[in-house]
Amino acid sequence: MNQDLLIVLALLGAAIVMFVRNRPAMDVVAVIMMTTLPLTGIISVEEALAGFSDPNIVLIAALFIVGDSLVRTGVTHRLGDWLLRCAGSSEGRLASLLMSITAGVGSVMSSTAATALFIPVVLRITRRTGIAPHRLLMVLSMGALISGMMTLIATAPNLVVNSALMRQGFEGFHFFSFTPFGVTILLLGILYMRLARRALTCDLPMTASARQPHLQDWVEEYALAGREYRLRIGKASPLIGRTLGSLGLRTMGFNIIAIERPGLLTTEIIHPVAATQLHAGDSVLIDRFVTTLNIGEIQQRFALEPLPLTGSYFLDQSQAIGMVEALVPPDSPLIDKTVLTSRFRSEHDLTVLGLRRATQPLTEGILDKPLHVSDTLLLIGPWRAIRRLQNDRTQLVVLKEPAELQDAAPAATRAPYALLILAAIVSVMASGIMPNVSAALVGCLLLGFWRCTDATSAYRSIHWQTLVLIVGMMPFAVALQKTGGIDLMATGVIHALGGFGVHALLAGLFVITAVVGLFISNTATTILMAPVALAVASDVNASPYPFAMIVALAASAAFMTPVSSPVNALVVAPGNYQFADFVRIGVPFTVIVMLASVALVPWLLPP
Repeated sequence: MNQDLLIVLALLGAAIVMFVRNRPAMDVVAVIMMTTLPLTGIISVEEALAGFSDPNIVLIAALFIVGDSLVRTGVTHRLGDWLLRCAGSSEGRLASLLMSITAGVGSVMSSTAATALFIPVVLRITRRTGIAPHRLLMVLSMGALISGMMTLIATAPNLVVNSALMRQGFEGFHFFSFTPFGVTILLLGILYMRLARRALTCDLPMTASARQPHLQDWVEEYALAGREYRLRIGKASPLIGRTLGSLGLRTMGFNIIAIERPGLLTTEIIHPVAATQLHAGDSVLIDRFVTTLNIGEIQQRFALEPLPLTGSYFLDQSQAIGMVEALVPPDSPLIDKTVLTSRFRSEHDLTVLGLRRATQPLTEGILDKPLHVSDTLLLIGPWRAIRRLQNDRTQLVVLKEPAELQDAAPAATRAPYALLILAAIVSVMASGIMPNVSAALVGCLLLGFWRCTDATSAYRSIHWQTLVLIVGMMPFAVALQKTGGIDLMATGVIHALGGFGVHALLAGLFVITAVVGLFISNTATTILMAPVALAVASDVNASPYPFAMIVALAASAAFMTPVSSPVNALVVAPGNYQFADFVRIGVPFTVIVMLASVALVPWLLPP
């Protein structure tokens, strides 16, 4: 072992210690190492910074944007609602569907992002069904980890392995090369978790989010049920071409809450202002705040066609339309003004639905009542207006935010466009018409063009720490290669297991990768182990593909501890899990995954 290799191993050991202690942050550790390695003279500055020019880094960044568009358009939340409808009252069916959907969504976006997206969905399901959160959240994390085994772009380790193959002159994996392994392991995971989740006995205390009011609570508290109507403007309606400001509809006893306008692929939700012009075919969502109003006469007078309602008080539109309770503070300029003269819609883009004075909600004549100090108003409108109101305390102070606020999608009407673009990205990647990174970048541009995302959200969605971690750890692979460390590790694996055949070598690489992944991130583990796997394949004159694949599968098999992966770490608090829960559930399943991988990999990718 030469002196240069000792230096590299010492730096690697220092990095692992800092990773385990989580001091400093992992991306900072990567920057420290990326800076220090060239100073040793073992690698050049150009080699240390080469990761920034790797197309896979750009691809990972683009996939973060694609994933964020699925959140902004409400696709993931609609999947959660569909999940609950399909599962019914069966907890076992719910767990199986949750695992499948999470694996499917995570196959085209970051597994960590997929977990973060579905945690509020799962918590909402548990509140509605009464199932304890700890019974489902580990199912969610396991499905998200398995999603990394589904496609080439599902997780960063897959792309790292693919990049290692291509750097050594081999053709990379195809988009669906991972899918047979991922689907098999997913089926095993579903069967395993239907039994193993019963071993989870922790209890979840009531959280702050569970105490938040829901929109349905306010519908009942302010007696809103029965006030809602959905009416379509007919072709002969005198409202066509008129602006809302010219109609004076409030003097007739009703508010237009929103307007549904059919588009090319979806229905657009328009939030009304005085200048909004009505079109034939528009569906108006109406709140009748005067109980004596004859809605039948309104329909005849304006040639409006009644439409069926889904749920109570437009709650089916909760992705686009929200509510909030706000208090009139002592120094508010609204004091002694009426709701009408306060111009809530003009100034805040919100409509007053209810007024509570002391503890009693008022249901009649609220538009003409002067506002008093400590009056509480129930407001309805777009979520973006509610968020603005949170930051503006000059007139009102937000008292309570509904639980649905965390699920609101700012671009809910663009969901069909996001799905079509996602399908196009996957199709192009699968067909190989253009490089994966080009397909992802074109997809990001299309998502921006169709307003599924915007520049601010796109930059915010990129997990820069992950990118820096990958780029910063790449120089270790180069340094170990130049100093003979990769060859030394490969020789050790071959001497220990080579006499037992290819299956033993694959099992050994799986175990080493999984164990190292207990201490450092699976991405950093893959950066170190991929060159070793390829060196082992070269030394035994075998195909590199099964050896590369086994490392990628082992890197995603981070089931054993809550710190093995950010996916596990995300569910610890909301699921109230203990360290032993992951050991008890994760270790046996990791063994199952290893046995399945060692059996399948050499069969589907002959060495």
